[in-house]
Amino acid sequence: MKNEFTFLGVNMEGISVIYGICLLTWGFLITFISDSTSITSLIPSMFGVPILILSILAIWVPERKKLLMHFAVIFGLLIFFGGLDFFRGFGSPDGPFENVWAGSSKLMMLITGLIYCVLCILSFRFARKNRTQSS
Repeated sequence: MKNEFTFLGVNMEGISVIYGICLLTWGFLITFISDSTSITSLIPSMFGVPILILSILAIWVPERKKLLMHFAVIFGLLIFFGGLDFFRGFGSPDGPFENVWAGSSKLMMLITGLIYCVLCILSFRFARKNRTQSS
């Protein structure tokens, strides 16, 4: 029996490291590609940094993994909520992709934030189930 939740063979700390790097990269790439001077184009990067730091700390300090990963999922939830702003674009005459770069970032945050939160919840449920079975 597995003692740790994995998705595609990667544990949640590893997934969080990958997700943090992806968010960080996305923000900088969108800023560079769009030639944006607005700090809002870096919002995915701003959320990627704490997820990356928290997940690396969870790997380095396994006795604090539970606490650190709970903080990481809070940032995932904030990413998802931020992505919900994508729907506000439907009220605009030009739609949610009026600014293709901003719309793309919001949609990416909505989808990946939801997936990340679901994976975290599945991981927490797995850990709780294993804890009660081992007692």
